[in-house]
Amino acid sequence: MGHPSLNNSVSPFRSQGKSIEANFKKRRNIPLWQKLLPVPWELWPSEARLLLALIAFWSFAGLLVLGSASWWVASREMGDGAYYIKRQLIWLTASWSLLFLAISTNLKSWLKRAGPFLFSGCLLAGATLVVGSTVNGASRWLIIGPLQIQPSELIKPFVILQAANLFAHWERIRTDQKFFWICMFTTLLLFILKQPNLSTAALIGILIWLIALAAGVRFRSLIATAVGGACLGVTSILINEYQRMRLISFLDPWQDPQGNGYQLVQSLLAIGSGGWFGEGFGLSTQKLQYLPIQSTDFIYAVFAEEFGFVGSLMLLLFLMLFSFIGMRVALRCQNNHSKLVAIGCTTLLAGQAVINIAVASGVMPTTGLPLPMVSYGGNSLLSSLLVSGLLIRCSLESTGLINTSQLHKSHH
Repeated sequence: MGHPSLNNSVSPFRSQGKSIEANFKKRRNIPLWQKLLPVPWELWPSEARLLLALIAFWSFAGLLVLGSASWWVASREMGDGAYYIKRQLIWLTASWSLLFLAISTNLKSWLKRAGPFLFSGCLLAGATLVVGSTVNGASRWLIIGPLQIQPSELIKPFVILQAANLFAHWERIRTDQKFFWICMFTTLLLFILKQPNLSTAALIGILIWLIALAAGVRFRSLIATAVGGACLGVTSILINEYQRMRLISFLDPWQDPQGNGYQLVQSLLAIGSGGWFGEGFGLSTQKLQYLPIQSTDFIYAVFAEEFGFVGSLMLLLFLMLFSFIGMRVALRCQNNHSKLVAIGCTTLLAGQAVINIAVASGVMPTTGLPLPMVSYGGNSLLSSLLVSGLLIRCSLESTGLINTSQLHKSHH
């Protein structure tokens, strides 16, 4: 028998959850999307509701921005202005299905599967060096039938999950387990660096480092790791000429405005042309084949030209709001695993967006990181929305509602 006071305190909470859930299931006019939820919408905490709304808005607005950025080029090159939008819509449907799967699946299940998924992703990243498709001198893609798979993008959610597994109980894990997973992370980063893809390797390395910092790993070890990572990055720049030229063009893009500096110069011209309030939606001039990679890495420049300084400021405020809610979820989590997963998910989505904006604005050297849920690409969408689903799941589990409901069912 359980403790009487504990049973008395929990039973009203359980009965309330059960009655709401029962009433929820009896209603026939429930929207389809609510039927996919693990618990009734009424039981969701405010952070989870707001996160779902923000992610839905982010996805929809991203589709509109992509449509504007790609329409002219798609009409000219593909004969169909909506070519990229149609393909993105297919990936968006699959990605939202993955988000609902993440919301409906217990976080413990994801954490258990993180290790095998990370190991498989590491093998795929290594395979790109042997049988990968080379684009612009980099082997980042695996072609499987009609699909293009970028392992370095798809592996990001499982890096977060396995890092949480590793660092949540760092002091209690055996030394051989620590050594194995640190070697696995290092191997993954080396494979991605070899592609070469310095920006993604740096992002994943910083992500693991921040999760370790949040978990309370000794600062001396973190400093040593940061120095080692920086040395690895410098070595990659010295070895790869195109990375070296990107760094030089970043320092002074106008030194070679028609060559290595062309991409950044055109991006800055687009951002500057937007002025205070922008040229208006769909009215960007730089996207008319002046600005390269306008649908992926430099899509923010098109956004800034069309919506101006005010629109860019609103975007930054949106990212700040998203980060604030993500950190509130992390603070409310009841165990270290969930807390670290929430921190990692928030850091990845908001951090990658800020880096993309910084690159397009000339604040950081040019990298190949997409703007989450805005840039064209199915791999990035799948990864971003799975990460979003994991963050919402952390919020749902932080209240104890899901676990309480499952416990109640197991006793009846």
